[in-house]
Amino acid sequence: MNFELLTDLFQPDLILFCFLGTLFGVIMGAIPGLNGAVGVSLLLPLTYNMSVQAGLLMLGGIYMGGMYGGSITAILINVPGDVVATCTAMEGYPMTQQGRSREALYYSVFASSFGGLIGIAALIFFTPPLANIALKFGPPEMMLVAICGLAVVGSLSGNHLWKSLLAVCLGLFIPTIGLDQMTTIARMTFGIRTLNSGFSTIPICLGFFCFAEMFRNIGQKKAEQFVYQDTPIRRITVIKEILRKPILLLRSALIGIFVGILPGVGGTMAVFLSYGEAKRTSKHPELFGKGSTEGIVAAESANNALVGGALVPMLALGIPGSPTSAILACALTMHGIICGPDLFVKRPEVAYTFLYGMLFTILAMALLGALGIRYFAYILKIKMQYIIPAVMVFALFGAYSINNRMLDVFTAVGFGILGVLLSRFEIPIPPVIIGVVLSPLIEQNLRRALQMAKAAEIPFPLYVIQRPLSLVLLVIVVFFFVLFFGMRAKNDKTPKAD
Repeated sequence: MNFELLTDLFQPDLILFCFLGTLFGVIMGAIPGLNGAVGVSLLLPLTYNMSVQAGLLMLGGIYMGGMYGGSITAILINVPGDVVATCTAMEGYPMTQQGRSREALYYSVFASSFGGLIGIAALIFFTPPLANIALKFGPPEMMLVAICGLAVVGSLSGNHLWKSLLAVCLGLFIPTIGLDQMTTIARMTFGIRTLNSGFSTIPICLGFFCFAEMFRNIGQKKAEQFVYQDTPIRRITVIKEILRKPILLLRSALIGIFVGILPGVGGTMAVFLSYGEAKRTSKHPELFGKGSTEGIVAAESANNALVGGALVPMLALGIPGSPTSAILACALTMHGIICGPDLFVKRPEVAYTFLYGMLFTILAMALLGALGIRYFAYILKIKMQYIIPAVMVFALFGAYSINNRMLDVFTAVGFGILGVLLSRFEIPIPPVIIGVVLSPLIEQNLRRALQMAKAAEIPFPLYVIQRPLSLVLLVIVVFFFVLFFGMRAKNDKTPKAD
């Protein structure tokens, strides 16, 4: 890269489109059911008449801003704008109830900015080696990574182990409804053709968090609602507190990058993995679920670091690491540019302008988030009887817009009712979401690995052990589960105070 390419970054139109894209992404992320992928797909046609660099940076800004935007409504009204904001809602909303909404929002935006910066730095400096690591992950490795994610349930299970195991089993079961993707055989549909397509993840999450929360607030007496407060806190104070936890920040960002470079895994797994690790290693794990700033830092830094990770295989290998990066690849294709190693040889001005230009999206996100927090918090002053119908309308629109089918609308409402029932019986929701996200990854990669072992005429356990990377992951999985059950046994033996 030469100095002439670097000066192209400071063209006014590039900076303007970058900031506008980030703003649009934040708005899309904050609307329940919508996310950066929807925003990128909506504005993709506009890039046809723009320069390649400006169009890519605008779409990249939407991607980065959308990952942060979901935390705004998650913190303020316990309605995650996107699935990746689930863990943020678990910690941010209790802080809002404690009158610390501004503090939670500051932690969210600055953790997202630091995580995004680490992710883009990895994208710039480590694209080739990180992409080579991703290529070495076959079906056995992907299966073990997903199983490792189930160990996070141990960190989220609270005081009810068996209820958490029931919840994760429910989550693993839900995605099995519909046509088997490998054999096209209908499973658990009872002859109802509408169920052949199965249940989408986003409507399920909308139901469990958005609709369930709104249903619980319907008919709520005024005295039962918390009084709006907003304890003032300086931005520099929050930044210093985040920087005092460099290991938490770096570990969460690295998890986001690592998961991001694995095609098809998704950001939800990265967030839950980093959140679970933050709780496992925290000096105050009892604060998680009650307003822990460590939980917000872990979740938000991971989901924005994932952006850089997901772009690595797209740019270096031509393999998109996420649906949003796939749309970005389509934007390049519209201009006659093919992603992959040749991109840095034939069109270096496009590749390097995009790589370094993504740093502007971090700056834009930090400025928009930090300066807009005083306005975001006004949503808490709106009466609940106005918030409920508005949120439900946006959620219904978001659920329908995913696949343009009514089944997703009924799915969101139905799982909202189920979420209320599960809460009444103190069955945790996060393990259900983890199961829903990981079930397809575990099932599909397990079956592919079994076919590969059969083709090699090797017993499946031996086939897994013979692969060095699989063996390492298997040891990690065993370690996590032994550690988890050991901690549970220790907690059960500890006498509880009356």
